Amino acid sequence: QVHLVESGGGSVQAGGSLTLSCAVPGYSPGSFCMGWFRQASGKEREGVATIDSYGSTTYPDSVKGRFTISKDNAKNTLYLQMNSLKPEDTANYYCAAGRPRWGACVYNYWGQGTQVTVSS
Repeated sequence: QVHLVESGGGSVQAGGSLTLSCAVPGYSPGSFCMGWFRQASGKEREGVATIDSYGSTTYPDSVKGRFTISKDNAKNTLYLQMNSLKPEDTANYYCAAGRPRWGACVYNYWGQGTQVTVSS
């Protein structure tokens, strides 16, 4: 069983930065395709960053240039560096891991989430 444990959430003022971490005990993040997702109150979950086993990354336009996903395989940890935060970034953030299937990542494992609150 793969367990994902997020940390690093909190409250910050607009323009500030936070770094989220996602530990994957017993597994190297390089074994999976992985991603960060968020869900704001009353809204659907959306992806904010993905990274495949080769290290290729993708971002939606809403966070491109502000968020950076990375992984440290030696530390079994996935990161999300978030800069220039905006109030609309407020959400519960989740990391997820999965295996590539038919050209896409099928996420089978999810963390419990960590809250990020950005005040104006």
